[in-house]
Amino acid sequence: MSSRVTGPDFRAGLWRLADPKISLASFAGMWVAACFAAKDSALQWQWLALTVAGVFFVEVAKNASGEIVDFDSGTDVGVRESERSPFSGGKRVLIDGLLSREQTWGIAATFYLLAIASGLVIAGLHDSRVLVFGIPGLALAWYYHGGSVKLAYRGLGELAVAIAYGPLIVLGTYFVQTGQLSAPLVHLSCILGLLVAAFLWINEFPDYRADKSAGKNNLVVRLGTRAATLGYVTMLATAYAWFALILLSSSGLSSAWPGLLGLPAALFSAHRLTHYSGDITALVPAQASTLASFCLFAFGVGLGYLLLS
Repeated sequence: MSSRVTGPDFRAGLWRLADPKISLASFAGMWVAACFAAKDSALQWQWLALTVAGVFFVEVAKNASGEIVDFDSGTDVGVRESERSPFSGGKRVLIDGLLSREQTWGIAATFYLLAIASGLVIAGLHDSRVLVFGIPGLALAWYYHGGSVKLAYRGLGELAVAIAYGPLIVLGTYFVQTGQLSAPLVHLSCILGLLVAAFLWINEFPDYRADKSAGKNNLVVRLGTRAATLGYVTMLATAYAWFALILLSSSGLSSAWPGLLGLPAALFSAHRLTHYSGDITALVPAQASTLASFCLFAFGVGLGYLLLS
């Protein structure tokens, strides 16, 4: 798993901060929203493209600013090579020498400004009400690691992720397209938020020792690995039980049943974590399956609603 670099490489560092695996969380939500908007109204491609770009800019900025905070706190420094995985352990652009501190701050500032500019263009030329989604989203991105709040260090990072990648991104993208909200989409956005938060949750297991020693008191650290394992299983069970209830109770969403494509991956990851919570190498497939679960859920829900309703 080691990819240690001993010299600067700006492009490699920027690529790590862009991290396509993590960006899948936001792209999944925007996919669902775009499919619903295409079915309920009509896609406005220029605003969709700007929305996608703006959210991506926030992702890169958050990763860059968070990298510095986690480096300074000792969290990333404390992660041993044996504890790293493709999905956890930080981006390590500072530790691996890919970027300097000044470059990392520069990337953070540049991409925050690009995100703000994207939002202001949409608000100024299209609909100013989108700021109701954009401002909280930007605040959560910054305060997840930074400022005096540091949500990820206070056991509130998981909730922030569920809100940001669920209702804010999904409903915000849909609102940009249609100028209104969708009641069924509120439910689906919350379910997606739970599944994305579960991805963050399982990624905190390999970092447990380093996070605990550095005072990064996320929920896995606060609960301990045994209780956190139960919490993870409960999150997945709640998400898919909620989805099943929606399918059974709402004829308007019965066409979203392909979202159940994500269930086998969720079951696999829950089984794997339950049996191997202390084995980091064995956890990697569970981390990948959690990622697959919310991606397949989003893909199935969006495509089903678009083509089958």
